[in-house]
Amino acid sequence: MSQNKQVAFVTGGNRGIGYELVKQLALNGFKVILASRDPKRGHESAQKLKESDLDVSFVVMDVEDQESIRQAAITVNERYGRLDVLINNAGVYLDEYEKLLTMDPSMLEKTMRTNFFGVYHVIHSFIPLMKKQGYGRIINVSSELGAMRDMSVQGTGAYKLSKLALNGLTQLVAAEIKGDIKINAVCPGWVSSDMGGPSAPRTPKQAAESILWLATIGPEGPNGGFFRDGKPIGW
Repeated sequence: MSQNKQVAFVTGGNRGIGYELVKQLALNGFKVILASRDPKRGHESAQKLKESDLDVSFVVMDVEDQESIRQAAITVNERYGRLDVLINNAGVYLDEYEKLLTMDPSMLEKTMRTNFFGVYHVIHSFIPLMKKQGYGRIINVSSELGAMRDMSVQGTGAYKLSKLALNGLTQLVAAEIKGDIKINAVCPGWVSSDMGGPSAPRTPKQAAESILWLATIGPEGPNGGFFRDGKPIGW
């Protein structure tokens, strides 16, 4: 029976929303691969879930390193021969109070490298596994801050631009893919995590639930959409 289990892959899975996504997917009968660039933390997180009898394994992957992404895709193909769900959750938020024109340009470059190019390279390397079986669900964890209307308000420019680009990537990939493969972007809301800080109103569990419905949508489900709490939001 376990051979027929669907396989899910979550980037940045060792903490916060990512960890909760791994846990919820495993509780829902998926074989889950927790990906993290930190081998120690990633391994510990996967081990903790395994101890609760959850089908979780760990793969080291740094979304800023193309070779590391390519190797992870090879590993998944060798171990499982399939990938049903890909959640691009890894991201950085570096520029809370900085202005785009006065910040160190390296801050924008690093943000784009992780939040945009990282996701692009992950999709590029992993989508052949989905094409092989003509099925897949890709979820990009984005933010309402990446909506076009938010660009006219100053602040967090690097983060906003990275999510605007990610939203564009979501739509472009949706327009290109064939068969029962779907890609959508989702805003988890303001979440109490290392990134969101302690005063955020939502728990990682609530955020994970608002994302996970997209992992199991049927062939008639959305493709190339942007959602928050299950409802479409404007680009």
